[in-house]
Amino acid sequence: MIVGFVGSGSMAAAMARGWAGDFETMLFSDSGSGRAEELAKVMRGGAVSNEEIARRADLVVLAVKPNKLEEAAPQLGEARRVVSVLAATTLERLRGALPGAEVLRVMPNVGVEVGQGVLCVAGEADGATREKLAKLGRVVEIGEGDFDSATAVMGCSPAYLALAIEAIADAGAADGLDPQLSRELVVETAAGTAELLRRHDPAALRKAVASPGGSTERGLEALDREGARRAFEAAVEVSLERMRE
Repeated sequence: MIVGFVGSGSMAAAMARGWAGDFETMLFSDSGSGRAEELAKVMRGGAVSNEEIARRADLVVLAVKPNKLEEAAPQLGEARRVVSVLAATTLERLRGALPGAEVLRVMPNVGVEVGQGVLCVAGEADGATREKLAKLGRVVEIGEGDFDSATAVMGCSPAYLALAIEAIADAGAADGLDPQLSRELVVETAAGTAELLRRHDPAALRKAVASPGGSTERGLEALDREGARRAFEAAVEVSLERMRE
């Protein structure tokens, strides 16, 4: 089975790495940036034209900028199965641009690079396509009307969580911990906390960690005082505003 990436930016690269070894061949194209050639070397694939991808690939991942859809679409007339990762681009628009293809709209996050992503999907896909997507992480079927909200909470949040981890690790380093050790301690704690949150409600977990009058409770009070919760809410709100512009 051959997969072709029309567009070779960050998300295409993350998906390609997550699929390493799962496809016979990977093909890549770009609009002249040179990223396709670089990615093809890393993944031992080929840098080719959009037309060749449409002709050869069993599955086409459409990863161009949304405003380039109508420019790229005429070159993909032979594409049979298309997975679009274009932000804020509806199935109606995709189907209008690619009338001969089976189209699935997908919003992945960067965790796909390590097979631990979340992929929100809507549209048409056969079993083979869904099986391949499941290799990248958890596949969640949602209505198109929920795509913006889902993107704000699962597509953007890795950056917000990374900022929180960076700040905590920097505070540990400022108190004398080796910076690399401080980062490792926080990252491993975050990984364990993620697993606990699969089993426990966030509020219950906070309560279990924060003994009355203890250091964690004092820290949570400081976060409330500094407006941490409202800051994260605001991040989601402005992300949504930007997506809907």
